[in-house]
Formats: sequence, C-alpha cells, structure tokens
Amino acid sequence: MIYPIVAYGHPVLKTKAKDIQKDELDVKALVEDMYETMYNASGVGLAAPQIGKSIRLFVVDTDPIDDEEDEPKIKKAFINPQILLEEGEEWAFEEGCLSIPTIREDVFRKEKIKIQYFDEDWNEHIEEYQGFSARVIQHEYDHIEGILFTDHVSAFKKRMIKGKLANISKGKVSADYKMLFARKK
Repeated sequence: MIYPIVAYGHPVLKTKAKDIQKDELDVKALVEDMYETMYNASGVGLAAPQIGKSIRLFVVDTDPIDDEEDEPKIKKAFINPQILLEEGEEWAFEEGCLSIPTIREDVFRKEKIKIQYFDEDWNEHIEEYQGFSARVIQHEYDHIEGILFTDHVSAFKKRMIKGKLANISKGKVSADYKMLFARKK
C-alpha cells in the first residue's frame, strides 16, 4: 500500500515519535508499505511520521543514489532506534526531503554514527555507519525526533526559504507523488 507523504506544516512532523511495542502492530507489513511508498516517491529514506504515524520506525535504501564504490549499500528498517554516538568531522551535503519537495539545502552532519535498533523480526542490533549511509540514517532519525533538515540550516537560509515552506504547508507545491497537507486552502 502506498501512503501519501505528509507535507511540511503538519504537526506530526514536529512531534517526537513514540516507541513501538513488540505486538502493537504488524511491523513487517508496515515496513513493506513504507518501502513501497518510498520507492514510489523516489526516496532513499522514509520515517513513519512522514506517513502520519508518530512511531519510532524508519526505512532506508541507499542503493538508488549512493555511488560511492567503497561504501556498502544498506537496505534496512530501524525500529525504536537510538543513536548512541556521532563522531568525526562534520561535512556538508545538499539534503532534500519527501515532506519538503522542491527545497534542497546544505546540512552539516557528523561522518560516523553508532546506532542501536530492532529489525522487523525484533532482533536487536548495534551497528556503526559512516559517510552517506550515516547521513541518511541521521536524516531519518531526526524525523522520529520531530526535527526536519530545515531546522539545521542557518537563520539566513531559513529566511530565504520561508515563503517556499509556507507554500508547501498550504499545498501550493507540485510533487510526483501523493501528499497530505495539514491545512490546504
């Protein structure tokens, strides 16, 4: 099932998500739906708040965009994740977001992370990632913390994109996928 992507301005995107209890929902089916939704929108990551669910779950698949030969591709679901460590040099990369179409800005993030999470079978993992994979995970992790990539840009850049963000929140944006707006007029 393909969900509509929740657009900037919807309160679920600014709310810290809740942990999932083991038998609370069919996690495998939801993960499958999230991958289908993400691929339909040509994304490399999708967090549950972006489909209107305020739960600590996100999926990533770096294969479609990651062209780093020496960096392994990842396709994983992260349930109830906790970033344990962020380290290394901060580096800039132009990020975008399915919930904020048409806007891309440089965001500085640490190059390495260590994260603890459960997979769809409720097996616990503690793993380290670096480079592009770490960036995608940090971006999606921010979503379950109620943080958007635009929260990381300078005050000057925020003023420059303020009008575009307001238009997105009003539904005045074009995307190649179905979107859900908080207050479309």
